[in-house]
Amino acid sequence: MANKNYVYMLECVDGTYYTGWTVDLAKRLREHNEGTSLKAAKYTRGRRPVKLIYWEECADKSQALKREWAIKKMTRAKKEKLAGINLKPEFGKEV
Repeated sequence: MANKNYVYMLECVDGTYYTGWTVDLAKRLREHNEGTSLKAAKYTRGRRPVKLIYWEECADKSQALKREWAIKKMTRAKKEKLAGINLKPEFGKEV
């Protein structure tokens, strides 16, 4: 069975947004908030804690990477509108 692929958006403590992709959303959120893993993005290390504000499941890695790029190119206003669509409370809590 293939791994699920997710595109996600985080809100950092300074109010900025970070967009990425992963196959394990809960683990990735933990990595961002702990900041100790080499896999933790440099961008989020100094902006913790981060909060998951949006995620979506993609069919495969290629689709996830394309969607990640599309979200990264969005204006802040469009990202905020997108995040309002699908905030998942179970993932929005700090880990």
